[in-house]
Amino acid sequence: MILVVAATPNELRGATGLRGVEVLECGVGPVDAAAVTAARLARSPKPSALLHVGIAGARRETGFEPGFVVIGASATYHDTTNRFVTRELGPDPILLADVHLALPDAPVVAIGTSADVGGTAGCDVEAMEGFGVLRAADLAGIPAIEVRTIANEIEEDDRAKWYFDEALEALAAVLPTLVTACQSVDIDA
Repeated sequence: MILVVAATPNELRGATGLRGVEVLECGVGPVDAAAVTAARLARSPKPSALLHVGIAGARRETGFEPGFVVIGASATYHDTTNRFVTRELGPDPILLADVHLALPDAPVVAIGTSADVGGTAGCDVEAMEGFGVLRAADLAGIPAIEVRTIANEIEEDDRAKWYFDEALEALAAVLPTLVTACQSVDIDA
């Protein structure tokens, strides 16, 4: 079974009802995402893999348009107040290879995690839950990967100029492909 995790029900639309899939709404932000995901992973049955999905912002200079799909090369946690915490996690290499094979045009980039919009530095893509979800999976020993669709430019303060609907539609459309890619990998092999 693949566990598909996203912050909101709208981000899970394309995975709901797929065979061999459990969906989990983890809530918005790194703290809720980590806590809700960890609580689920502490229960049985354990998923064979975790696919974390959602919408994200991209830096203006990337040219990533709304609906553009990116695969996480890493989840990077941005918290300038605590230098003692783990700050970067990579995806499971098997999942990364298979997802990239299924979506060869999707760039593999670092995805920054911050509770604040614009709170990351050095990452072209920013979201709010990725690191928390991947950290919970890492601690539970569950292979995981993060995939996002772009909704906005990080630098754009006017949320009326963010493209939530386009990003959510793109995510719903790509989710069956992502789930199939994750299911085709025998993680225990």
